[in-house]
Amino acid sequence: MALICLVLSGAALLVNGLTLLGRVPGRDSGVFNVLIGGLQLVLCVAVAVSADGSLPALFGISGTFLFGVTYLYVGVDSLLGLGAVGLGWFCGLVAALAVAFAVVHVADDPVLAVLWAGWAALWALFFVLLALGRSAIGTYTGWALVLASQVTTTVPALLGLTGHWPAGSIATTTALLSLVGVFGGAALLTRRAATRPQPERTQAPAAA
Repeated sequence: MALICLVLSGAALLVNGLTLLGRVPGRDSGVFNVLIGGLQLVLCVAVAVSADGSLPALFGISGTFLFGVTYLYVGVDSLLGLGAVGLGWFCGLVAALAVAFAVVHVADDPVLAVLWAGWAALWALFFVLLALGRSAIGTYTGWALVLASQVTTTVPALLGLTGHWPAGSIATTTALLSLVGVFGGAALLTRRAATRPQPERTQAPAAA
């Protein structure tokens, strides 16, 4: 279930990134986030009920709950125009929780720990963007989401679903370098967009 939700998260992160970059209308992404978040929460509740109080099972889906609530909150906020400040503070809390998840997984699954660190950084970007109102990082956050959507969710999920979840020191190093590539690449793309010359507008001839 967690890997399926990870695939869904990849789609949601991609759409949200494109929305920040102005490529997808906010209302479209809002509906999509409600669908993805709602579906993830339904799956999580189903697993929680069948877990019969098993703490390891509940811990295993707790991270997916964070993703589901985030997407649902993003969707509702976008559709209702709530202002996103509350969403930003929520993302700040989830960023801190994601760091805790990363620390917990360092020993048993270092690759997953690296992924949680990357997701923590994404939630932290939303905290700065929405709660603190630093709109200047909007484009950077958009590119970070687009790149991370595939590197930290879709690709690992597909590897896991095919029985090839990465493990070992080489995989961990690769995951770390991939994160550097995601956030470094986002910085380069943001800088490129900022320095790209804007096309000159053709002025209409003045009326006689």
